[in-house]
Amino acid sequence: MKNVGQQMTSGAVSGLTSTIALQPFDLLKTRLQQGDSVQDRNVSVLKTIREVLNSNGMRGLWRGTAPSLIRNVPGVALYMTGLTQLRSIMASSQYFTVTIIHNQPNATHSSVLPKLTNTGNLVAGATTRVGVGLLMNPLTLLKARFESNIYAYQTLSGAFASLFRSGPTELLRGVSAASLRDAPYAGIFVVFYEALKRNASLVVTPTSHTQSSILHSGSAAVAGALATLATHPFDVVKTKLQVRTENQYHSFASTVQTIWRYRGIRGYFDGASLRLSRKVLSSAIGWAVYEFILIVFKKPCQ
Repeated sequence: MKNVGQQMTSGAVSGLTSTIALQPFDLLKTRLQQGDSVQDRNVSVLKTIREVLNSNGMRGLWRGTAPSLIRNVPGVALYMTGLTQLRSIMASSQYFTVTIIHNQPNATHSSVLPKLTNTGNLVAGATTRVGVGLLMNPLTLLKARFESNIYAYQTLSGAFASLFRSGPTELLRGVSAASLRDAPYAGIFVVFYEALKRNASLVVTPTSHTQSSILHSGSAAVAGALATLATHPFDVVKTKLQVRTENQYHSFASTVQTIWRYRGIRGYFDGASLRLSRKVLSSAIGWAVYEFILIVFKKPCQ
C-alpha cells in the first residue's frame, strides 16, 4: 500500500475539478433520460437548457453540485487510488506484468502508473469501478434525484433523511444497471487509455510535465469516448431506476421493457451526446490532473 495518501489527494483534486466544471452536463443528461412519454421524443438539449434557465437562471445548471461533490470527490479518489493499488499488486504477477523499456529518454515525464497487460488492465478497471460503485451507490442515487426535477429536494439533510427512511433496498436502487455499465466502461477505458498513452509516447516522447499532461489528456479523452458509446444504454436504465417510482421501473428487466415500449431503440441513447461530451472532458481533465499531481509528488523523491 505505497503512496496511498498521494493517490487519494490526487484523485480528490481530480474529482473536485471535473465535477465543478462539468455539472451542467450531468444535470441535462439526467433531465433528458428521466422521461418516457411520446412527448419526450421531441425533447432536445437546447429546449432543456431553456427550461432550466427560465425556471432557475444560470445557477439552475449547477443544481445538484453539492451532492455531486459529496459523491465524486471521495468516489474518484477511491477509484483512482484503488485502481492504482490493484494494478500494483497485479503487476507482481507473471500473468499480468509487461516488459518495461527503460532506455526511453526523458522517462521522468512519462506515466508513473503501474504497467499491465491488456487483460490485466481490463480486470483491474472493471473490478475497481464496480466495487467503488457499489459502495457509493446511495450517494449516486442522491445525486441523480437532486439533478432530476421530479423530486422537490431543497436541502441535503432532507434528501438524506428521505432516502434512509425508504430502507436499505432503496439505497441500492439501480446498482445492477450501474454495475453492468461500469464494469465494461472502466475495463474498456483503462485498456484503451494505457494503449494510447504507450503508443503516443513512442511517437512523441514527452519532455516536460506540460507535454505529458497533454498526452495523458488526449489519451483519456479518446478512451472515454469509446467506453461511453459502448455502455450508454445501461446508463439510461440506471437513471430511470433511480429517479422514477412507478411500478414499471422497479426492476432492471421491466425498465428495459418500458423504455422499448415507449421510446424504441432511440430511448436507450437518450442523453448520449451529453454523456459523451461529459465523459470525454472529465476523462481528459481527471486523468491529466491525477497523473500530473503524482508526477509532481514523485519528482522530489528522485
